[in-house]
Amino acid sequence: MARKNLDVVTGSTTPAFYKPSRRDFVQVGVCGALGLSLGQYLQMSSARGDQKFYETKEGPAKAIIQIVLPGGMAHQESWDPKPEAPLEYRGPFGVAKTNVPGVVFNENFKNLAAVANKMTIIRSVAGKEADHGRATYAMFTGYRKSPAIEHPSLGAVISHEFGSKENMPPYVAVPQATVDGGTGYLGSQFGPFGIGSDPGKPGYQVRDLLLPPGVDDQRFYTRQRIRDVVDDHFRHVAKDAKALSAMDDFYQLAYSMISSPAARAAFDVAKESDSVKNRYGQTGAGMRFLLARRLVESGVRFVTVSYGGWDHHASIESAMNKQAPEFDQALAGLIADLDDRGLLDSTMVLVTSEFGRTPKINATAGRDHYPRVYSIAMAGGGLKRGLIYGSSDSTASEPEENPVRVEDLLTTVYHQLGINADKELMAPGARPIEIIDGGEVINDLLA
Repeated sequence: MARKNLDVVTGSTTPAFYKPSRRDFVQVGVCGALGLSLGQYLQMSSARGDQKFYETKEGPAKAIIQIVLPGGMAHQESWDPKPEAPLEYRGPFGVAKTNVPGVVFNENFKNLAAVANKMTIIRSVAGKEADHGRATYAMFTGYRKSPAIEHPSLGAVISHEFGSKENMPPYVAVPQATVDGGTGYLGSQFGPFGIGSDPGKPGYQVRDLLLPPGVDDQRFYTRQRIRDVVDDHFRHVAKDAKALSAMDDFYQLAYSMISSPAARAAFDVAKESDSVKNRYGQTGAGMRFLLARRLVESGVRFVTVSYGGWDHHASIESAMNKQAPEFDQALAGLIADLDDRGLLDSTMVLVTSEFGRTPKINATAGRDHYPRVYSIAMAGGGLKRGLIYGSSDSTASEPEENPVRVEDLLTTVYHQLGINADKELMAPGARPIEIIDGGEVINDLLA
């Protein structure tokens, strides 16, 4: 990365002669506090060495927002209600008619029912794992968990294959990274940049992107120039000048992110109008989903957003009444907003759950873990709109039509990005491993 002479803060060129004062040099150590974690994150990315950041090809999906629902949302209380089933199967809720003829969602999703014609729903996902950790791992990676090797998540593969764009991290986690959203054998340099704060809570700030108290833009620029002087000296005497230069390149990228108004603005949901915020809902879900839209609009390739806790073994009616309205408004707002901005065709929204819930309501008025059939919601990214793919049987107990494996789902997602899921990546010991083993593209989903 060639160093530029343009000051990203002021727009002016670097002065021809720069002579920092002794006081400036005394303060140079303070600069580390400005972006240590961000610098480390970007420095780790330099481990690619001379390997180029390349695109396998351009697919219709240029970015993905993966919304993760920890705990496992009930398919009966969301995308696949069974209003004609006996009470012990259909549960406590009615239905909401969607704007797709003949299609209903659970009554919890009234706002989503109004954008169903922009969505793709798979009602026949057939999983294998009933354990939270193992099911989450499978949904992130496309593999069953193994003690022998750790596989990279969807976001890590995208980071590896495409790299960064517009000086933004390729993979961002809102509000923070999850255990199974990691990089596996690819190495931590392809991991997510966790923002470290919840945009739905007061006092939200993204770590490393704000200048510390008492440091204005000009003072920050001065310290950056001091670092340049120091690094220039040590680059001439260091034994491993290439490594030092690589580290310097990524600190320069860290500096550009910190000092760039565009980069800082991408993370700032406060810049949105009240009308836009109200569209999503000024709630935890609303602000997280709104931030995700801002990030993909600014160049982030993959954003994972975690929201809620859906492990409703008991009192599923009250639990859904508490969480579903925020989620319903936020997701409907995201899909409609992306479409209005002309971004939905190039941005895939992927709503993933760990598994479904048992067909019958249990003795504590809830539903237990159930992997044999469940639902996934998607939108955009070159998928057909208003499509309900596959079905479960009359009691939501088994796939009835077009069963979909997790491997098939993720292979289709990679296909829309332009990544061939049969491609082999190198694991430790120079062992090639396919991104997804045995998955097939579900062509009926594609527009």
